[in-house]
Amino acid sequence: MSVPTSTTVLVIGGGPGGSYAATVLARENIDVVVLEADKFPRYHIGESQLASMRHFLRFIDLEQEFDGFGFQRKAGAGFKLNKHKREGYTDFISHDPLNYSWNVIRSQADELMLRHAARVGAKVFEETKVTDVEFAGTDSDAAYPKAAAWKNKQGEMGTISFDYVIDASGRTGILSTKYLRNRIYNDDLKNVAIWGYWHGAEKYLPGTPRENSPLFEALADETGWTWYIPLHDGTVSVGIVMNQEKSSAKKAAAKAAGEDVSLAAFYRRELKHTPNIVALLGDATLIKKEDSPVVSSASDYSYQATHYAGPHYRVVGDAGAFIDPYFSSGVHLAIAGGLTAVASICAVLNKECTELEAGEWHTARTEAAYTRFLLVVLSAYQQIRAQSAPVLSEDHEDNFDRAFDFFRPIIQGNTDTGKKFAGEDLNKTILFLAEHAFEPSLPEERAALVSQHGDPTQKLPGSLPEDDEEEKRSKAILKGMAIRKLMRTEDIVHLDNFVSDNLRGLRLRLKRGELGLDRVIE
Repeated sequence: MSVPTSTTVLVIGGGPGGSYAATVLARENIDVVVLEADKFPRYHIGESQLASMRHFLRFIDLEQEFDGFGFQRKAGAGFKLNKHKREGYTDFISHDPLNYSWNVIRSQADELMLRHAARVGAKVFEETKVTDVEFAGTDSDAAYPKAAAWKNKQGEMGTISFDYVIDASGRTGILSTKYLRNRIYNDDLKNVAIWGYWHGAEKYLPGTPRENSPLFEALADETGWTWYIPLHDGTVSVGIVMNQEKSSAKKAAAKAAGEDVSLAAFYRRELKHTPNIVALLGDATLIKKEDSPVVSSASDYSYQATHYAGPHYRVVGDAGAFIDPYFSSGVHLAIAGGLTAVASICAVLNKECTELEAGEWHTARTEAAYTRFLLVVLSAYQQIRAQSAPVLSEDHEDNFDRAFDFFRPIIQGNTDTGKKFAGEDLNKTILFLAEHAFEPSLPEERAALVSQHGDPTQKLPGSLPEDDEEEKRSKAILKGMAIRKLMRTEDIVHLDNFVSDNLRGLRLRLKRGELGLDRVIE
């Protein structure tokens, strides 16, 4: 099959965001073409998935195939942000044993999604790279993309015109980097990641309901953190994320001391700063997989865009923004962006709103999701770097009214406030979250406290004696639970909230055959 000369929607990139968007478009009976530069399966990092993955896959009838593939089940994850405290645990299955997610080998998981898109009607062309995008109009403010030039592995070239284009081209981000030039790098997350795969490692918490969950541990020298993600092929993905300047300083010091400064040697040295992960590795062997080097690295990967939509285009996933590997938000944000991009296009095609309104809604939806995770990641880094600062809520307060004033722009979509969520408001919120949101606890502790004191988001217990250390800790755990619930980091698995958000007076209508946007009448 040859690449058509025209289509209703062109999707650039067949990764999770692009393949999900293409699947939804095809199921809405909209003609869609996917141009993917690589041949699947292809290697990609980002193995640990949030529980939202299951719910997104259910909407496109891919959940059962995905679940039956054999990926490592993920019941939750352990987080150790402070070397002086034990780790906490986020539990996906405490209220529903079937709400687990997976740690996946991305080459396999991404191929499942792309093949599903083709099976339901998307026209998929691999090894076909988009080289240029042609815009209509001469005024840069009014110009819009109308066609794309492509070249395949066989050397064939051509042009495809479209009514809409969805840029899901990953970090390349052809629209943002080459044409819109609106990518902004995050200096607070200027990190470098180094990772490899190990065989023969131990399981985390064997013999418990949390057996073989991933573990994320802060480096003892406060320069970063390490991930430990078990995979279904018997290997474990282990990666270090470190401040880029501190990484360079460490390498310079090692070189001056006459030590081996190769990537593999540096990786092994820095792993020693995470004793819990070192213990799990035990006598494991660092191996080379067929599709990746022994040790890989990446840098300058935390960025966002000024906007994610415009006339006849949408930008989704890594093509527009990527935060940080912490909390494993990458695939979630890509798939969510793919869905909202399609919903906004359907809304215009069905004359439910204007092109301007639809584009602004997709941008607002993307910014709200991105900023929510950004706050959580930045506050986690505050914990990892052990910085102290004043917080917004005093110990005697029995509610979160003041805190909620800062969270409201995130929960409701930061563009609804009429101003950007930045500056002092952002700093105060990050410090508040760093102080309260990461109190380490186990699921059974939290369940017992809720049973005793009720829902902490309604009212914190005022009767706990402040001079009793155990009771003070109980109150701190309840406070952390309330904050995480307000930030929706624990119920993000439910698409009900994704649907209910009112952004720019529009709300997602998540119904097959009728996907689009509804106007919200207050």
